[in-house]
Amino acid sequence: MDLNQIRKDINQVDSDLLKLLAHRRQLTLNVARSKEIDLKPVRDQEREAQLLEKLVAQGKEQGLDAQYVVRIFQTVIEDSVLRQQAWLQGQQNTSQDLVRVAYLGAKGSYSYVAAHGYFTRRDKSLIEMGFPTFDEVVRSVERGNADYGILPLENTSSGSINEVYDLLQQTSLQIVGETTESIGHCLLTLPGANLDEITTIYAHPQVISQCSNHLRQYPNIKLEYCSSSAHAMAQVANLNDPSHAAIASQAGGELYGLDARIDKLANQAENESRFIVVSRKALDVPVQVPAKTTLIMATGQKSGSLVDALLILKQNGLIMSKLTSRPIPGNPWEEMFYLDVEANINSDAMKQAMAQLVPITRFIKVLGCYQSERIIPTEIE
Repeated sequence: MDLNQIRKDINQVDSDLLKLLAHRRQLTLNVARSKEIDLKPVRDQEREAQLLEKLVAQGKEQGLDAQYVVRIFQTVIEDSVLRQQAWLQGQQNTSQDLVRVAYLGAKGSYSYVAAHGYFTRRDKSLIEMGFPTFDEVVRSVERGNADYGILPLENTSSGSINEVYDLLQQTSLQIVGETTESIGHCLLTLPGANLDEITTIYAHPQVISQCSNHLRQYPNIKLEYCSSSAHAMAQVANLNDPSHAAIASQAGGELYGLDARIDKLANQAENESRFIVVSRKALDVPVQVPAKTTLIMATGQKSGSLVDALLILKQNGLIMSKLTSRPIPGNPWEEMFYLDVEANINSDAMKQAMAQLVPITRFIKVLGCYQSERIIPTEIE
């Protein structure tokens, strides 16, 4: 058989698959419209399990492996859920189609990628506004120069990003969304550069921390800290010196004319970062959509004060998915606590919990209520 003809046939099948996926995605918006009227939850995991079982059975008739079918359709279902949530959120909170978004770095930075991923899913066009520091991202939104800001909050490898948590203490901005991005760290060089002659690597401090195990192999290479991954790539491109390299994403490197020479540099195979979206105005989360509320609170300086606060969440049937602490400025050795609670701030359970927390805490503030984008895949036996 002619190889070129085989590849042509495969390309046609791939094109047909993309058209079918686009059509399926459009149909899921009709499902969202129905749920807006009936006030039904976006997710129905019993229905998802039945669908997967049916598809596995149909796949076996076509000679397809069950795990192969499940992996594909788990991704399709995740996309469907996120699209429905975004549509319902947009129906309840009207906004313009063209939005000004502030993020760390320039084109190609991880924050840049996260911003495009989040707003593209909501069918928004972006006016890109890159800044060299997290503080400037926040200030641009506070002053009204940007509609939204994208801030990385935590990473599966390096943990919480304390600088951002500290900014959340001081700002009046509200968290209105979140998104999680897979972070693929690559060693980027000028085309044709010899890896054995690399003397300097540019990267953001968080990136260096996330790739520390790999970098230990090169004790003689100088590490240069940059304000963003975009800045690191720009340095290598502008210096035009083959002995210099950067650590960033492959997609970002392509924007700067750099080649990805070594991939998967992160300490953990599954390296993901969670980003939050901040705005001057809070959003209402529809009741059909899974919501998350982020709180900041200071408990009393007495034994068991934090436990008492957390017991209130338990007694009201609320799930806490994140707890971290940061020092209170001006109060040595005193801590302020950040909590993510899997609930809508307007739910009865959350209102009851807040009413009980206020009297036993020195300070409590809602940083935002927003739709949760953590989609746990439905599993079948």
